[in-house]
Amino acid sequence: MARVAPNPLCLHRFRPYLQASHSSPSLLKSTFHYQTKPRKFPTFSCQTNPDSSETSTPTQEKEVLEPGPVSDDTKREDTGASQDSGSPEFPNKDVNKRIAVVSLLAAAGLFLSSRLDFGVSLKDISVAALPYEEALSNGKPTVVEFYADWCEVCRELAPDVYKVEQQYKDRVNFVMLNVDNTKWEQELDEFGVEGIPHFAFLDRQGNEEGNVVGRLPRKYLLENVEALARGEGSIPHARVVGQYSNAENRKVRSAVDPRSHG
Repeated sequence: MARVAPNPLCLHRFRPYLQASHSSPSLLKSTFHYQTKPRKFPTFSCQTNPDSSETSTPTQEKEVLEPGPVSDDTKREDTGASQDSGSPEFPNKDVNKRIAVVSLLAAAGLFLSSRLDFGVSLKDISVAALPYEEALSNGKPTVVEFYADWCEVCRELAPDVYKVEQQYKDRVNFVMLNVDNTKWEQELDEFGVEGIPHFAFLDRQGNEEGNVVGRLPRKYLLENVEALARGEGSIPHARVVGQYSNAENRKVRSAVDPRSHG
């Protein structure tokens, strides 16, 4: 015997449910496609036979209306879509990396160009300079530069001195004497060094033909060295003084190596 609910609502719920059960499958499909938010309603039915074919209809309808469990693949797709749509950080990081790489390359290029053209230091020149005693004995004219590591003008003129030295090093000796080294006290007095950089120009016999002191255009040094290389009896700029550092500010130290010219 079927059990009929006394509540009149049972008839009210039962009638549309039977109508939906006899509806065509296409109507169910269209209802599924156009219904964005499925709603669940409690179902009450009066059935004469629990095993009848109509029992499959509510189960089938319930499966259609109820949202099923979300699979892992769907979760991954949703997560990927949300990350792609809401996180512009990854392109920004790539752009920042590219900017950093370009900046590093530009800095390296500037460093190399400065080292090749403008970044020659006093240490580089002093290491390549000829010892003073050897320069006086090899029969070549000599340029003696009195300098100091703390001398701003000396560091500023270092690239110009290096270029001239590279141009005439086969015909003219280039000597560097550090005024902070007590080894050169006699030479400081002999050449009357009061300001640095002090360039003394010596002929093949070691006699001074003139000197140039301080910051001056490169042509003064270049023309004097050219005159020495040609063996001329005088130099065009024998007594020229520019802005210089006072030699009295020197930091006196003793020479470690007797052959040291630094």
